[in-house]
Amino acid sequence: MPLSPKNFQGDPSLEAILTRELGRQRDKLEMIASENFVSEYILRIAASVFTNKYAEGYPNCRYYGGCEYADELELLAQSRARKLFNAEHANVQSHCGSSANMAAYFALVAPGDPILGMDMAHGGHLTHGASVSFAGRIFKPHFYGVRADTEIIDYDEVLRLAEEIKPKLIVAGASSYPRVIDFAKFRLAADRVGAALVVDMAHFAGLVATGLYPSPVPYADIVTSTTHKTLRGPRGGLILSKKSFAKAVDDQVFPGIQGGPLMHIIAAKCAALGEALEPDFIDYQRQVLKNCARLATRMADAGYRLVSGGTDTHLILVDLRPKNMTGRQAEEALDKAGITANKNSIPFDKERYTVTSGLRLGSAALTTRGLAESDFDEVADFIVSALQNLDNDAFLKKIRERVKTFTQKFPLYPNLDF
Repeated sequence: MPLSPKNFQGDPSLEAILTRELGRQRDKLEMIASENFVSEYILRIAASVFTNKYAEGYPNCRYYGGCEYADELELLAQSRARKLFNAEHANVQSHCGSSANMAAYFALVAPGDPILGMDMAHGGHLTHGASVSFAGRIFKPHFYGVRADTEIIDYDEVLRLAEEIKPKLIVAGASSYPRVIDFAKFRLAADRVGAALVVDMAHFAGLVATGLYPSPVPYADIVTSTTHKTLRGPRGGLILSKKSFAKAVDDQVFPGIQGGPLMHIIAAKCAALGEALEPDFIDYQRQVLKNCARLATRMADAGYRLVSGGTDTHLILVDLRPKNMTGRQAEEALDKAGITANKNSIPFDKERYTVTSGLRLGSAALTTRGLAESDFDEVADFIVSALQNLDNDAFLKKIRERVKTFTQKFPLYPNLDF
C-alpha cells in the first residue's frame, strides 16, 4: 500500500485535537514550572525521519544495521552534553527523567538497599523514594526535608540521617524547591558514610548550563536531568557521570531498562543542546531569573506568603493557607482565567496530594515567549485577581478574555497550523 494513498484526506478528528492544543498553548499563560516551549526548529527535528530508525545499542555497537548516521547523531549529542555541562560522560538515550533516575540508581545500588532522598512534600520528586514510585518499591527509602523555621534544606538533618541510616545512595535535587542546593554538603554526607551521590537537576539544568546555578557535576557520582524544563528541549532524559561510572550507566539504560532509543528525540535533544551552547541562551536564563524574582515580589506585595520567603530559581511556591484556599481551588480558578499552573504540596502540608495547600508557578515558558519583568507585573495582577475571585466564574471569564488579548502580544509558533 502506498505511503500516501490517493484517497487519504487526513485525520480530521486527530487534527482537531492538535489544533485545539495549539490554541490552548497560544491563548493561555503557561506557568507550570516543569514546562517550556521548544523552538520551531526543534519541533521539526523531533518529527524527522529518524523516527523510522531502530538503533538498539550504542554508537559503533548496534544490534541493527543501517545505523551509521544514527551513530553520528548520538555521538554529536553526547559531545554537546559533555561540553555544555563539563562532564566526563553523557548518555542521551533515557526516555524521561524518571528512567534516567532508575538507570542511575541501578548503576550504583542493589534492590533492597537503603537510599536517602528529599521528602516529596518538602520539594522532592516521586523518584526520590516515594512509595508509589519504583524507587520506594525497589529500594528502602528514607527522607530528609527542610527546616520548619526557614524552609531551607536541613543539611544538619541530612548528615544526621546519613550517619544513622547508612544509606548506600543519597539523592539531591528537587521539583518544587525554590532555593539553591548546596551540593558540597551532600557530598560531605555521602563521603562520611561511604554512600554514592546522585543529583537530579531536571528543574534547573538550564540554569546550570549557563553558570547561573552551581553545577552538581563536580560533586555527584551521577547527575540526571530532563531535557525539557529550563533546558528548553524536547521531553526526554539525560545522564551525566564520571568516566568510572560510564559503563554501569550505559548498561543500565540499555539493555537494563530500555530497548531501542528514540533517535528522533535524540536528534531534537542534540538541537536543544546546540541552542543551549549559544551565547543568547545565557541571556534567556538571566531573564528567567529576573522574571521569577519579579513575580515573587509582586505576589508577596499582594499578601501571599512564599515558601522560604522567595526564590533563587525559575519557580516560586505559594503557601495558600493564610488565604483559606487550597491548591486545587487555586489551580481550577486560574485555569478558568486562562492561566495554567499546578497545585503543589508545601512543607509540612496537612492536605492530601490531590488537594494540597500550595501553588507552584514558574517563569521559564513565558520567558521563552518574550515576556520581561514589566510583563510579569501584569501576569501577577491576573493571578491575584483570579485568586481573589475563586467562585466568580463570570469574573474569571473576563480575566481569561484579557489574558487572551495579552498573549497576542507574544505570538507562539506563528508559522504552525497545528
